[in-house]
Amino acid sequence: MPAGMFDEWRAGWRLKRGASAFVEAVGAEPDEEDVRFLTTVATGGDGDRARWELRYARRALGLLAAQRDALNDRTGAAVAHEMARALANDRHVAAGMVKVAERQFNDRLSSYRDVLSSRVSYEGTGVRLARSLLTLAGAAAPDEFALTRAGDLLARYLGEANEALRKSFGVATLPDSPSPSSLDTDSR
Repeated sequence: MPAGMFDEWRAGWRLKRGASAFVEAVGAEPDEEDVRFLTTVATGGDGDRARWELRYARRALGLLAAQRDALNDRTGAAVAHEMARALANDRHVAAGMVKVAERQFNDRLSSYRDVLSSRVSYEGTGVRLARSLLTLAGAAAPDEFALTRAGDLLARYLGEANEALRKSFGVATLPDSPSPSSLDTDSR
């Protein structure tokens, strides 16, 4: 195998391995305390629905972090592909319900993407993410406590996704560069 082809194959293998590790990290089950919180404030006592909303939120925010913050443009696509594969094989999804789970995930992904890409001055991103989660989970009019707690929860998910991104794909390093003040601007 020519060296160039081997390097390409190895880079593809590393990308797939990184995507798999990342998807596993953001696919972690939600904390029971978080499930109880969401069950109390939004899902009308439905713990299973609360658990799914938190799974979707963690995965969606993970995918958005990979698309937005990755070192390589190919990372987001690799993560999306791996996430679709993982959802299709998720033991928590009942037989015959994969398409429903995919549609529900995509609805949440779209909602969180809209929040992260929108710039409104009257409300911070954390509050808007929280409002999105709580609305998707069935809360009619979330109070200040619920918005704050949900915002903290989703901020934690984003932080964990970024940590998993660095762990799975590496950390950006910038080359040493001369400072602009050390450059000779008079030599024209």
